[in-house]
Amino acid sequence: MSNLVHELALKSAQAVPDNQAISNRKVSLSYRQLAEQMTEQAHTFIQFGLRPQQRLAIYLPKQLESAISMLAANLAGGVFVPVNPVLKAEQVQHILNDCNVQILVTSKNRITALEQVLANCPDLHTVVIVEDQPIEKNIPGIQFRPWKNCKANDTPIKLPTVIDSDMAAILYTSGSTGKPKGVVLSHNNIVSGAKSVAEYLKMDPSDRILAVLPFSFDYGLNQLMSPLLRGACSVLMDYLLARDVIKAVVREKITGLGAVPPLWVQLGQLEWPDEASKSLRYMTNSGGKMPKSTLNALREAVPGIQFYLMYGLTEAFRSTYLPPELIDERPDSMGKAIPNAEILVVREDGSLCAANEPGELVHRGCLVAMGYWNDPQKTKERFKPSPTQIKEIPIPEIAVWSGDTVSRDEDGFLYFVGRKDDMIKTSGYRVSPTEVEEVIYASGLVGEAAVLGIPHPALGQAIVVAATAAAKEKTIDTDNILNICRQQLANFMVPAAIKIYTELPKNPNGKINRKELTHELNDMFENLDI
Repeated sequence: MSNLVHELALKSAQAVPDNQAISNRKVSLSYRQLAEQMTEQAHTFIQFGLRPQQRLAIYLPKQLESAISMLAANLAGGVFVPVNPVLKAEQVQHILNDCNVQILVTSKNRITALEQVLANCPDLHTVVIVEDQPIEKNIPGIQFRPWKNCKANDTPIKLPTVIDSDMAAILYTSGSTGKPKGVVLSHNNIVSGAKSVAEYLKMDPSDRILAVLPFSFDYGLNQLMSPLLRGACSVLMDYLLARDVIKAVVREKITGLGAVPPLWVQLGQLEWPDEASKSLRYMTNSGGKMPKSTLNALREAVPGIQFYLMYGLTEAFRSTYLPPELIDERPDSMGKAIPNAEILVVREDGSLCAANEPGELVHRGCLVAMGYWNDPQKTKERFKPSPTQIKEIPIPEIAVWSGDTVSRDEDGFLYFVGRKDDMIKTSGYRVSPTEVEEVIYASGLVGEAAVLGIPHPALGQAIVVAATAAAKEKTIDTDNILNICRQQLANFMVPAAIKIYTELPKNPNGKINRKELTHELNDMFENLDI
């Protein structure tokens, strides 16, 4: 049986045709309707000149046309490129040119912002506007087509052959340096990930998943793919305030909710109505470590909830999870490998670490991506032969080297230590920002916090905290936080300074933008004695 992304929807249309597949703003599609619309749109994309393995970008919020376009592009043999809707024109131009996008699906109001950069995208030949309105733009070499006039004619169109090792999508990661890199995913990567996650979350056709993360984020993309696999419903939502998420959980009778730590921190500080417990079965966290105080607050706010703590990276989608029943027993663990993956802890020389010895997390298996688009050098740095490669097999098995430092205990459970490029070197010691952040979050005095290393002439790096006030507090008592750190941390781990923010900057996936904060704090403390 092949693993093709578009077949997730087509097979569910055969099995549960009347089940809700996708819902957005009081409009929903059954699986039968979804199959009809994506097939029609695939024919249209072919008429517009999309050829096998060519790229089609979607620059939209989460809406029905976004999901239909991704599935239709794959059915037409193409590759979808979901562009985060919060990106600006120059960033969109980089993505369109970097992977040679031929067709762009977007909205009328976004074209105004993009008009100046589209002329600099030589591979782009068609822009599809999702509104049923004419658009008068004159950009040489580009044709504009309205979505609702995209009807296939009576001429039969043959769909191309697609196999599961073909490219299906390119996801652009923010990265720690330079411009975003395109992670190339095959059909097999995406479908295997959907199967693995649906298995350990015990997803079934009755589930309703609230998709609050962007499709350009692998974690967000799976909030569509796993429900499609199981004939469940994905409820698409772009939220303004954290309390809107809670309202949607109640209104839409949501059974599963996944988010990243900054959103969970906000949700953990809000009141949850009793109605949420009636439908909500599980919550999931990925994209960073969940503060213990936030986890405890959420479990208290929604009694009986199953909470899955997960770890993943775009280059291999998802790597580990901790089952809910083990949270109290192993609250600091990131769990074990997800189904159909193996996670190794490796020394710098490539040998395997002993129990409790820190090393780099290496992921092997069918979820390992195809590399970075058109970037052999960066691909070579991250995608390397597996440490467990059998030498007699001539073709190497490629694993992804995460750049994250972890350790594994005697029972095989993994523990996050920190990113190689996030670790702080101060007074000759290596300090994990996560360990300091845990103490700060547990104080209950902050809303969000990021611990960073700032260059210092004597210490090497000084530890600096960027933080916002807790929801119930107007200001931060920095002296109190520092006293708590002195009581609970070794002297060399105590922050040298705390910078108060009204809001911490985020990257397009909703994670705290540590790179931006580091640059800002470097400039701020350059001439100060901290």
